[in-house]
Amino acid sequence: MAGCSSGHYRESADREVYQIIENIEGQIFGQTNEFTIDTPYSDRNPNEILPDELIEDRLSAEEHAVKLDAALHLAVTHSREYQTQKEQLYLTALSLSGARFEFSPQFFADSTATLSGTGGRIESGSVRNRIGVSQLLKTGGSLSVSLANDLLRWYTGNSVGNAFGPGNDSVVNTISVNLAQPLLRGFGKNDPRVEALTQAERNVVYAIRTFGQYQKQFAVGIVNDYFALLGQKEAVRNNYTNYLRLLDSTKYLEARAVDRARKSDVDNSRSSELIARRAYINSLAAYLNQLDTFKITLGIPVSERLYLDDADLQELETAGLPEVDVDKDAGFRIAVERHMDILNAIDRFEDIKRKIRIAADQLKPGLDVVGNASLGSEEPYDYLNFDPDNIRYSVGLQLDLPVNRLRERNNYRATLVTFESQIRSLTLTLDNFKNRIDRGLRTLEQQRLNYLNSVAQLEVIQRRVDMNEILLKAGRTDFIELRQSYDDLINAQNQLTFTKVDYIQARLSLLLDLGVIQTDLDKFWLQDPLADLLDDSQRGPGPLKMPDDTLIPPDHFLEATHELSQSH
Repeated sequence: MAGCSSGHYRESADREVYQIIENIEGQIFGQTNEFTIDTPYSDRNPNEILPDELIEDRLSAEEHAVKLDAALHLAVTHSREYQTQKEQLYLTALSLSGARFEFSPQFFADSTATLSGTGGRIESGSVRNRIGVSQLLKTGGSLSVSLANDLLRWYTGNSVGNAFGPGNDSVVNTISVNLAQPLLRGFGKNDPRVEALTQAERNVVYAIRTFGQYQKQFAVGIVNDYFALLGQKEAVRNNYTNYLRLLDSTKYLEARAVDRARKSDVDNSRSSELIARRAYINSLAAYLNQLDTFKITLGIPVSERLYLDDADLQELETAGLPEVDVDKDAGFRIAVERHMDILNAIDRFEDIKRKIRIAADQLKPGLDVVGNASLGSEEPYDYLNFDPDNIRYSVGLQLDLPVNRLRERNNYRATLVTFESQIRSLTLTLDNFKNRIDRGLRTLEQQRLNYLNSVAQLEVIQRRVDMNEILLKAGRTDFIELRQSYDDLINAQNQLTFTKVDYIQARLSLLLDLGVIQTDLDKFWLQDPLADLLDDSQRGPGPLKMPDDTLIPPDHFLEATHELSQSH
């Protein structure tokens, strides 16, 4: 009578929800991964988890020297945002379990005891016990079967000091069956309750797709943040090297100021040295601040020490700049077939069509078959003394003519308006993705060309620095010229680093928009998921492609072609 423990109900809910997710995930992706929302706190009594424990936990002094794959593991394990997304999927599947439960046998058992009387006299007492089962049918109908046991005592006397006098007993046991089934409005899949179940199932499909897409976006975001930090880290080193270079120049000029170097050159060098010192300090502080932000993204305490391995950036330099060789229209068609957000938008467009059909069905007249049958026990009363020949039954038709359908009319018209809105929403989603893919291809080519420019620029500036250092020692130039070349050199070094990071970020974002990136592969940021996916007809230059890296005149991009002008 007390029911099962709360722990039993939790485990039961988890089993059902995890099974739902596993089954639907297998249908969508052809495979499934172990899914759980458990955390280190899940098996503990909430009353035992105190704020002091959480405060001390955030003051952890652990150290992590990580490469990118380890950073991804930390993020998946500890990220608060990632955990929230998992819980949203769990709750959506939990809602489906409730919707399915509505269409499963609903067992019930209850008992009601009452006393009634006047003043101090008890006149009657009764106990009504009931047990049975009911079932919603996917045809839109409902069926219930119950057994009722009614015990009644009438008290006919009352002795002193005893509120209960002698009485007569009555015991009645009744088996009853009730059926209701619509024939017109609300039949089968047009029943709003059946539609609610269908929509709940569709919502889990959408939630699994959304979570799958989120997992890819999350992994790409961690990779982008990681490489951005490595770029900042390299810039910090460049700034420190520049400071040391200017410090050496100041010492050199101070040593020569005794006989040949001008005092103004020493002051200029000292001023540049202090500027470089400030640039180093500021860049170091910016890196450490961004590193703390990255810790929050990973979900680890900010107090922990985190050191990023440079090997991933070096590996990226070795790999070069892998291209995304896909025609922009072919890329859009690939995204339509593979990107989870687009697939969800298309299916939601189909959902509203079902809503229109159901709203139109509600305008029909209602015609229901209703029936019931009951059989009561006979004397001597017990649970088995029934005479089938005395069964009572009724069956009939219940007609609801459509003389007042204003609410249904308004709902139907509203679904048509919503459908028009859904058309606009779907076309906007498609246009936004087409724009993102076209822009992604342009951005990727832009970053590639910028990278080539940065490499060439660094080579030129490095030669200029080497020459100015020689000329300064020979007394054939002044420090202002050398300082300018130093400034250009540090800017070119940092620009090359950031352009390299910008390229890999643009490439990963484009592959993400195409819906082809596979973040479950080892070092997925170096993989080419399009290698075996495209045929020759789907390959082509990007919208900003410069053949042989030679600049194309602007009119090629800015003006209509001669043939197009003639056609208009």
